Amino acid sequence: MEGVSREKAGRRETVLISLGTIIVLGVVGYWTAKERLASSEIEPAVIEEEKEDHSWQWDTPENQGVDRAALERWHEAAKEVDIFSTVIVRNGVIVDEYYKEGYDENSVFRFASCTKSISGVLIGIAIDQGLISDVGAKLEEFMPQLSGPEQEDKREITVEHLLTHTSGIYWNEWGGGDYFRQLSQSENWVEFVLGQRMAAESGTVFNYTTGGSHLLGAVIQAAVGMKASEFGKEYLFEPLGMESVVWREDPQGITDGGNGISMTARDAAKLGQLYLNGGKWKDKQIISEEWVRASTKRQAAGSAGTGEYGYSWWLKSFGGYETYYAMGHGGQYILVIPELETVVVMTSRVGDTYLPQYYFNDYIMAAIEV
Repeated sequence: MEGVSREKAGRRETVLISLGTIIVLGVVGYWTAKERLASSEIEPAVIEEEKEDHSWQWDTPENQGVDRAALERWHEAAKEVDIFSTVIVRNGVIVDEYYKEGYDENSVFRFASCTKSISGVLIGIAIDQGLISDVGAKLEEFMPQLSGPEQEDKREITVEHLLTHTSGIYWNEWGGGDYFRQLSQSENWVEFVLGQRMAAESGTVFNYTTGGSHLLGAVIQAAVGMKASEFGKEYLFEPLGMESVVWREDPQGITDGGNGISMTARDAAKLGQLYLNGGKWKDKQIISEEWVRASTKRQAAGSAGTGEYGYSWWLKSFGGYETYYAMGHGGQYILVIPELETVVVMTSRVGDTYLPQYYFNDYIMAAIEV
């Protein structure tokens, strides 16, 4: 019995020693781990999702085939007029920026009717997602107010007609009329547009109609179940890292489809680069290549001097190179020259909206070496 007791006591002693060793090792291990964390030798076990980098890259003009001396001549010429900024992108990188005194890369500019091109982009994304069947979808699908007998003459208007300014709705904006002002001051913008008489059969006559482009904002909202500005933020602006965008609304809270979008010049250049890349940004397809092709080829006659018209993009040749571009009142431009792999953004406040085109052609195009 005495031997058994001694044996049990020995086992207890061994167990206690083992437990003590474990405790000691545990304490040592805890403080060792804590010290290693404090000294940043190992990372904490919290894994944060890495934020995708959507920032621009830069390079010298010379490396991308752009004449620096010609750019300097452009900068000097720009000082003489109210052109506030230009951003020149060649081969996917910024090679030159100009900002008039008082402005910089963080300045937010109102791009006026360049908004129309952006509404066109969102229509394309909605079609890609199956939220709008195609450009042949009729306006009455999205606007129940067109079901009444008094609106029968507008039932043949399609999304394509709005994209190409061929709705046939009477609108006097470019001919010295004040319809844009009347639209902006009306209590209900959509009803103001729909309240105009038909002046031509839909699809037959090009007539620049900001009111028709505003209807695109209402179409998008009805089709996707959110405001066009919200839809754009989720599927266009955030995927491109465009954090500066501000987009106004009409009195009913419908995003202004024809005017009123604001952003930095750098963010505007991302839209041009997206189209130049066939709808891709950082290897991600944002909008289908098919829509990019369709919207940047001739869909309507357009206007002499301004160019032919696609789906809310102007088409014109500069320096012998085919260019498509967004244009806004006062000299706002997003220009894309595919053959030269070039995107140019210009913001201005000039009396002649076309004036920046001459500077673009005579100075910036002259700087780009083929």
